[in-house]
Amino acid sequence: MTCHQYSERVSRWQPHARERLERAALELFEEQGFTPTTVPQIAARAGLTTRTFFRHFADKREALFGNAEASSEQVERHLMEAPATLSAAALILHGLEHTTRNHFEGRKDDLRRRSAIIQSDSGLLERNLQKRAAVRDTFARELTRRGHDTTTATLHAEVGVLALFTAIEHWLGEDDDRTLYAFVLESLESLREVVSSYSPDPGS
Repeated sequence: MTCHQYSERVSRWQPHARERLERAALELFEEQGFTPTTVPQIAARAGLTTRTFFRHFADKREALFGNAEASSEQVERHLMEAPATLSAAALILHGLEHTTRNHFEGRKDDLRRRSAIIQSDSGLLERNLQKRAAVRDTFARELTRRGHDTTTATLHAEVGVLALFTAIEHWLGEDDDRTLYAFVLESLESLREVVSSYSPDPGS
């Protein structure tokens, strides 16, 4: 075994490699910006190899967004395991509560840092929209599977995602101790008021 092969084998099994790479990427994005930062720089900061980086991430954007695909799969599995008796709205709430508790709570400071980086780059903003669309599609797909028509599934999914991402923005901007899910419920209440204002007025 050559020195290079040995080094690569050791780096492959370094503990917490993914977390170290994410931390290194975040530090470098903050220090010198997203665009100038390279994958070799991230790997070097983490004390790992470039090859190890690509074992965990497809590109440097994914080091910022985390394992979004796996998170989406977890949410979908959670929805599929929910009671069959849940209404469309109750299922969305079930998914939102799970998503906020398992993928956001306890990470507020870290998510604030990531959000600031995302806002600084148009490509990252586009990737964030893709992530939003993936959550919406996950909700809609499960509602359709449960027999809801396409319009009902789409509207409920859109409402859920709008409430979630509106809540995330407000939650990151506040310093109180309320959970993200509390902000989601607050956003849904605001949406309810907005939608009710669109009711036809016989006197108009």
